[in-house]
Amino acid sequence: MAARESLGVLEEQVSVWNDALEDARIRSLVSETPLQQQEYNELSRHVAAANAEMQRRVDEVRNLMGQRDELLREWKPRDEHG
Repeated sequence: MAARESLGVLEEQVSVWNDALEDARIRSLVSETPLQQQEYNELSRHVAAANAEMQRRVDEVRNLMGQRDELLREWKPRDEHG
């Protein structure tokens, strides 16, 4: 399923970005420079958008799986006579 694969890739990316965000947060606290704070703020917005997209995709996969399950419950296999 393409939606699950897409979600998996995004989850990996978001994990890396979250680690980078934590590193940027620590650098901004230690250096206390406007440039480091700006870097952290920009990365924070990027990660927030990625997390929102990841949640949207999680919801999409959950919805698709629910639809699939509903179709399977309604499905009646045909016998050999049609």
